[in-house]
Formats: sequence, structure tokens, C-alpha cells
Amino acid sequence: MSVDASVDTAPYPMYERLYLVFAASFVVLLVLTNIVGIKLFQAPLNPGFALTTGILTYPLTFLVTDIVSEVWGKRRADFMILLGFMMSVLMLLIVQLAVAVPPHPFWVSGVDPAYPTEGGYQSAFESVFALNGVLLLGSMLAYGAAQLCDNWLFHFFKRLTKGKHLWLRNNGSTWISQLVDTAIVNSILFFIGFGMDFATGVSIMATIYVYKLVIAAADTPLVYLGVYIVKRLLGARFDEEVRA
Repeated sequence: MSVDASVDTAPYPMYERLYLVFAASFVVLLVLTNIVGIKLFQAPLNPGFALTTGILTYPLTFLVTDIVSEVWGKRRADFMILLGFMMSVLMLLIVQLAVAVPPHPFWVSGVDPAYPTEGGYQSAFESVFALNGVLLLGSMLAYGAAQLCDNWLFHFFKRLTKGKHLWLRNNGSTWISQLVDTAIVNSILFFIGFGMDFATGVSIMATIYVYKLVIAAADTPLVYLGVYIVKRLLGARFDEEVRA
């Protein structure tokens, strides 16, 4: 049963509350990507290849962006992307402050016998949360370029198809923007950070991009489901109210 937004008399209308849920989910996924992305794991079907754990969370941000773009429009999606960027910067500043403050001996008391002193535990903490400047630069540049590219392309394809074929704008915008993201962040990491030769770097980037394409294609049913649920909840007035 749908909820008619026209009779929603709450201080925060349904379409604003739902937008807040999606925006908060987007920011959480983005912040988690910067936190967990330091770990490498064995790629499915190719254990000899390493993937960053950021691939588990970052592609989901494009899912959220596409749902918000479809329902709330480009301006709301752009604001969400900017909000995600600002919150990522805030998170990075707080994390660096947490790394910088001196550890107290009480910190390691009974926590982990592998780290009997606060110095050892501090080193373990830094190994997880300390951020490489080169990787950070690449990540933030890639994020801004890819997300804004995704949102622009989504609406470009929407105009081109006269609002039809959601699957096309979902996959088309994500595939191209993920290519932008992969090229920027990995070029900085591989060629500047690791000093790889061109052929090796491109080969690894191509493999990473293939995994991203698979994830993007797999989330298409979720985009349809998310848009359907939101429109049902918002009722008949979503076109008038949400896009205002």
C-alpha cells in the first residue's frame, strides 16, 4: 500500500525522510570505503589476484546515487555527492587526529597479548588507520570525478531515452564513471605510488574494472526495486514534490 505524500503532515515529509535515509547510507558507504579499503583480499575465481576491500562498499555508492537521481533528480544527487566529499574530509581529519594523539598504557591492559606495550598497539592502530598521502589524493580525485560523471551521464541517458530504459542509464552511467574512477585512482597509486611499468599497471586496472562491471550489472535489479519502493511510499505526488 502506498503512502500519499499529499496527506503527510509530519514536520519532515516522507520524501525528505527517505532522502535523508539514502543520503546517510551514501555517506556511510563512502566513509567505510576509505576506512576498510586498505585491506587486500583474494579475488573470486582468481585467487592469485588481489582486490581492495573498498570494492565491497564503493560500488554500492553508485547504486544509491542512481536511485536518488531517478527519484529526486540531479540537484539532490549532486548535493549528496558534495555532502559525501565533505564528510569524508571530516572523517580523514578525525582519523589523523586519533592516530596522532599519544597512547596511554591503560589502552593495552588486557586487550591483546600480542601487543604488550602501548607502542606496539599504537603501531598496529597506525597500520590500519594511517593513510598514504598518494592513495588519499587519488581516492578523493577519483571519487569527485566519477560520482559527478555518473550523475551527469545518468540524466544524459534519461533525456536521450525520454525517461525509458532505467537499466540503460543505470549501467551506462556506472560503467563509464567506474572507468573514470579506476583510471584515476589506480594511475596515481600504481604509477606514482608503486612505480609500476605501464603494461603491468594497465593489466591490473583492466582486471579491477571487469570486477566493477560485474558488480554494476548485478545491482540493476536493486535499482529497479529501490525506485519502485520509494515511488510507492511517496505516492502520486512524488513527481511534483520531490523534483521541486
